[in-house]
Amino acid sequence: MMDSSGNTAGGPIHHIPVMLSEVLEALAPRGGCVYVDGTFGGGSYTKKILEYADCNVISLDRDIHAINNAKYLETFYTPRLKLINSRFSQLESVLENINIEKVSGIVVDIGVSSMQLDDNARGFSFQLDGPLDMRMGNDGPSAYDVVNNLEEDELANIIKILGEEKLARMVARSIVRERSVCPIKTTFELREIIAQAIGWSYRKVDKKTIHPATRTFQAIRIFLNSELHELKQLLHISGKVLETGGRLVVVSFHSLEDRIVKEFLNYHTGKNRAVSRYLPIGDLDEKNSFKYVMSKLIKTGNDEVSKNPRSRSARMRVAERTGEIFRENLDIYSKSYDYKDLLERL
Repeated sequence: MMDSSGNTAGGPIHHIPVMLSEVLEALAPRGGCVYVDGTFGGGSYTKKILEYADCNVISLDRDIHAINNAKYLETFYTPRLKLINSRFSQLESVLENINIEKVSGIVVDIGVSSMQLDDNARGFSFQLDGPLDMRMGNDGPSAYDVVNNLEEDELANIIKILGEEKLARMVARSIVRERSVCPIKTTFELREIIAQAIGWSYRKVDKKTIHPATRTFQAIRIFLNSELHELKQLLHISGKVLETGGRLVVVSFHSLEDRIVKEFLNYHTGKNRAVSRYLPIGDLDEKNSFKYVMSKLIKTGNDEVSKNPRSRSARMRVAERTGEIFRENLDIYSKSYDYKDLLERL
């Protein structure tokens, strides 16, 4: 909902796109083609793609607030823009419903948006006091349910794996102890429990001490929204719906996401498959359903980081669909991050 000042119910709409020029260069939009923005958010990628070429864009976001706040854009860019409230893991069925078989490019910016982080009512950030929510959509269990209902071992596993928190057991033990006295209801309450459990002294990033709650909040958010599972599904859908020459552009913000993208692309570009050194390179390349078209890993420039510190951990990987048959393989990843059964139990 927007008031007369242009603000949403949770605060002002503002979003700083990450690696915008790099994304546009990687996607290379062309007139008459169809592109997918799988994480619409504030709409920056979508608008730039539409401005760059006389093309069509299908923009998805699982957050209905993002879609509703941008309905004016759909009117402005009719008929070239379609805004759809959907997870990007459902892209295949979305395209089927609008009778589109192939697209020329897919871009996704994995993770939470600035608008979500800066809205205290959404409960994503430990820097703003609000209810423990963290849902990117409007359904299912919330962070409150995760924190107050999971067993200590389950919490510790989630925080350790998805947050890469070395002191996950200490955090989980403190959460369970505190909730036995009184339910943990707000972001500030959870933040203080974590801070008291593990302190400040041991963790620094880029010579700056980061808050001890950072990794635990990340873990709960990723678990609650099945973010890594969603990413894996999207990657495999891309192999089916991208036309020959179509580009896949993925911007991620931490090692778990980037590792999944790297493993997918390395497998489908042949970079991590054992082959005979006597096999001609041309023969090998023809068997790959994707190929790298830029540097394997593109990082945020210093100028952008100075203007937008949140972009400092951004990583971009780009690949192009070849004409070879895509062979779906969900066993290529080094770790499984599927907590579906645990999430359904909440």
